[in-house]
Amino acid sequence: MARQGLFLIYTGEGKGKTTASLGVTLRAIGRGMNVKYLQFIKSPERTYGEALALRKLGVEMEQLGIGFTWTKTPEEHRAALKQAWAKAKEALQNPGTDLLVLDELNNALAISTFPIDDVLPLAEVVEAIRNRPSHMHLVVTGRSAANELIELADLVSTIDATKHYYESGIPAVKGLEF
Repeated sequence: MARQGLFLIYTGEGKGKTTASLGVTLRAIGRGMNVKYLQFIKSPERTYGEALALRKLGVEMEQLGIGFTWTKTPEEHRAALKQAWAKAKEALQNPGTDLLVLDELNNALAISTFPIDDVLPLAEVVEAIRNRPSHMHLVVTGRSAANELIELADLVSTIDATKHYYESGIPAVKGLEF
């Protein structure tokens, strides 16, 4: 019997969405699966602990973004999103991938400070997810998951923010956030 690929979403305002996807990634690696991990917002100009760890495990992880929306111009973000979506569409069609992670895709789709519909069209994202190879597991992370993706998903976990050390003035911690 052929394995049916599942679609998992980790969303919400709390910390831990990327971390959850990394846990799934580790399990898949442990089971000998071919994993590809794409990050939509994070920039290759910065170093992230998860990228260092996955590289050591032989997993292809790419940062396709240019950082957070307030650090660059809308035109720069639009160009990066267009290229990221092209790479993600290609990955969604690859029958050799057992698990594909599209980290922070929800964040990218939720951008409202500048237009993105022409470079990252939600309808096209939904269609590409529907038409991925039937055995491919897919994980999508990020705040503000679109209802269209939630309806399509097999699992949606919402991570709430009950308390965070940011509120006490502690900035991002190396090894915990990056």
